[in-house]
Amino acid sequence: MLDLAKQIKDIIDGDVESSNETLEIYSRDASIFKVMPELIVYPKHSEDVKRIVHFVARSKPANPNLSITARCAGTCMSGGAINDSIILDFTKYMHGISDFAVESIEHYGIKMSGSVTMLPGTYYRDVEKFTLEKNMLMPTYTASKEICAVGGMVANNAGGEKTLRYGKMENFIKSLKIVFRDGNEYEIKPLTKVELETKCKLDDMEGELYTDIYRLVTENVTEINQAKPKVSKNSAGYYLWNLISKKESEDEIFDLCRLVVGSQGTLGIITEITWYLVPLQKYKMIHVTFLKDLSKIDEVIETILPLEPESVESYDDDSLSLAIKFFPDFIRQMNIFEFIKLGLSFIPEVLMMLRGGLPKLVLITEFTSQDENECLEKVTKLDTVLKKFTKEYNIQTRITNAKGGEKYWRIRRESFNLLRKHVKGKHTAPFIDDICVSPHALAEFLPKLNKILKDYKLVYTIAGHAGDGNFHIIPLMDFKDPKTRDTILAVSDKVYDLVREYKGSITAEHNDGLIRTPYLDEMFTAKTLALFKETKEIFDPLYIFNPRKKVGADKQYLYDHIILEKPTQKHNS
Repeated sequence: MLDLAKQIKDIIDGDVESSNETLEIYSRDASIFKVMPELIVYPKHSEDVKRIVHFVARSKPANPNLSITARCAGTCMSGGAINDSIILDFTKYMHGISDFAVESIEHYGIKMSGSVTMLPGTYYRDVEKFTLEKNMLMPTYTASKEICAVGGMVANNAGGEKTLRYGKMENFIKSLKIVFRDGNEYEIKPLTKVELETKCKLDDMEGELYTDIYRLVTENVTEINQAKPKVSKNSAGYYLWNLISKKESEDEIFDLCRLVVGSQGTLGIITEITWYLVPLQKYKMIHVTFLKDLSKIDEVIETILPLEPESVESYDDDSLSLAIKFFPDFIRQMNIFEFIKLGLSFIPEVLMMLRGGLPKLVLITEFTSQDENECLEKVTKLDTVLKKFTKEYNIQTRITNAKGGEKYWRIRRESFNLLRKHVKGKHTAPFIDDICVSPHALAEFLPKLNKILKDYKLVYTIAGHAGDGNFHIIPLMDFKDPKTRDTILAVSDKVYDLVREYKGSITAEHNDGLIRTPYLDEMFTAKTLALFKETKEIFDPLYIFNPRKKVGADKQYLYDHIILEKPTQKHNS
């Protein structure tokens, strides 16, 4: 270990750490795993990254375990940011915004108003503060936007509450700089067919890479198109179906960015990111729907979607119960006047619940626009249509502005933290945390999902992006109990079987990592998985970039690295 540390230190300007305390910190991310690394490296610039990649590629034959995992904020819930060899942490030195431009362009059907360039270790909160001052926004941010960094957002193909309108991160990349297997840095961006042909003629690694990946996608068009998940959000596998796009009367576009995004650092190391921005919407109105049962949820969502909301979010009755039960936790975050105002604002909901009990699901539908009248017209139209079916759908509704809607958003965002905080002896277990099916199937799917979870007596809440059919379920589990590992695998098998039955995705936003790579055969055929392996080997034949993610994982490795805590020792006095 010390020899490796010295060798790396001798070739870079950045820092190298190998103390037990540091390795322990980097053995975890936000997942259920622990994998102890050999070395932590803090590169100062892209030259450091190039030198490390070149060193690892050269040294790999003599040291087969040698590899590199890029890491930013360490908030990955899939185990994508941990590894047993070298971890590159970009947040210490490689952060900051380097460029900004105002530009009006349509990119993948979205009207963009500007772009911003930054290093991968930059925290999203700092980018958002900068862009909001320009009245612009990168809208595919995560719920954890205050603590995540942009490199991880690109690597995982981030989504969130606004993806219903804007799609995911893959739609917002203008260009990337990336260090590939030869230890050189390249810029990748959308290419016309002529530009692609020029790349393919290069007599070097870059030309070989473009030639091989273009051949793979063009020779397997039928298989790749059939493999594309039939849901609006997906982070599973390599997005081979995204590489080539063509509009009527326009040239074919080949965009390598749309393969690298979401690849979890398995194809190369990103060193610079330029993403597009959209104009900030001036006006916002919120419609809240309280569903007493789930039998009509698909019909309610089908009523909402044609009105083109920016988001349709949801939380369940357990989330609402927690908010009521632990209301004092909300109080501690406010002054007395805010508390009184919030308490009074909930009087209509309290009366409603006293009369009819807690709703099974709460839907928050948000409309935004540059035109205030358009916003008001859409929310009023939705309320009018739904009220016609109040008895049939067993629902109640509310309309409010952005300020009035904050109380609903607060429950949506805080319910899981309340659950984690108040259930003693158990910890978060993200392993079925990101499933996605068609919204049209939710009335059937959700009761079946609940039955599986209740059969295993799991403590959980359900919240998520109902407009996309994407739900986040993160049970609380006892990691002192050796049976927890078996339960995780058993529940995963049953839930992913159910997702496959409804032709969904096992991960809409959080990606494969260690937790879901072994389950990719639940979504894809053996031939498609072979194409994923071939893709990996085109970019990374030595498997030096973030191994065991996307390809090369197995359930035994998953099982062995789930954290098990030592039981608390009891002493007789």
